[in-house]
Amino acid sequence: MAYTDQQRRPRRGNYTPRPKVCQFCADKEIKFDYKNTDLLRRYIMEDGKIRPRRQTGTCAKHQRELARTIKRSRHVALLPFVASADD
Repeated sequence: MAYTDQQRRPRRGNYTPRPKVCQFCADKEIKFDYKNTDLLRRYIMEDGKIRPRRQTGTCAKHQRELARTIKRSRHVALLPFVASADD
């Protein structure tokens, strides 16, 4: 069905994506520490992958630092590299 300029296509819902704000820029008190696994687990998927920026809302600077900290924590065996095989 073709719509003319005066006829508008019907809208589908009222969804407008909320802009994501970097949690680390907003709260300067949060420091990256490889031993803080509770904070780091929020930025890791169930299968062990690091969540991308578009999902977490972190800025590029803090995403790089976050990835570096997660990799350090994996190396010391505080976080898993992959998901457990208990599926």
